[in-house]
Amino acid sequence: MTDETMTEAIQIHPSAVVEEGARIGAGSRIGPFCVVGPRVEIGPHSVLHSHVVVTGNTRIGARFQAFPFAVIGHQPQDLKYRGEDSRIEIGDDVVAREHVTVNPGTEGGGMLTSIGNNVLLMVGAHVAHDCHVGNHCLLVNNATLGGHVRVEDHAIIGGLSAVHQWVRIGAHAMIGGMSGVEADVIPYGTVTGERAHLAGLNIVGMKRRGFSREDMHAVRAAYRRLFLADGGTQAERLAAVEAEFGEVEAVRPLIDFVKAEADRALTRPRVKGGAGDAS
Repeated sequence: MTDETMTEAIQIHPSAVVEEGARIGAGSRIGPFCVVGPRVEIGPHSVLHSHVVVTGNTRIGARFQAFPFAVIGHQPQDLKYRGEDSRIEIGDDVVAREHVTVNPGTEGGGMLTSIGNNVLLMVGAHVAHDCHVGNHCLLVNNATLGGHVRVEDHAIIGGLSAVHQWVRIGAHAMIGGMSGVEADVIPYGTVTGERAHLAGLNIVGMKRRGFSREDMHAVRAAYRRLFLADGGTQAERLAAVEAEFGEVEAVRPLIDFVKAEADRALTRPRVKGGAGDAS
């Protein structure tokens, strides 16, 4: 039940159920009415505050916190799921607030749902089967990821928003609250709307993360060339962006993201030069 190689005390409330086989890291605390399944591994200095369920083939890193009624590891909400031994992997310093749900993978999606380090899942957030969430991400209250969604590092998913299955969210992107995201969102992009449209770049987020003025100008110029310029196909505009900015480190993720799956739809500005203006 506990990791005998570590000596710091583990506190387990008498009302909690920690099944035989579970591994709990040193210095962790399992609060009242929690349930931890037999195949769960939770890293050191973690806290399940109360009424938390962690089950299934689930591995969680150090300093994890889960608040009441969070449920990690129960079977996915996928009618194709047939009981396959899929899993969840969660990194270090992740917080799951009240009523958060995270489902394991499926055979059709690689058998794995993963969440990186330093991720905050706010009240009611849902990470569906086969999703992959990067590092330093934020899912605000009731944000929902459909199955197979990929969220890259430093992305923010706004409250009451929903991301359609299989969609990619690029690094440093910002999804506005109450948005319905049906197509891929470029790195640094800001999208909003009932059926989300690209509303420019997440310049505030870039400033907070220490991007230089020169890098932000380059990303803005590449964005305008790719989405706001007249004429040419997307492939032609992308080639022009790569020719001009391909050596700029900050622009490279934008180019690589669009090239990686060029046949996929991208979330685009609603009005060229209007709502999509990156200024």
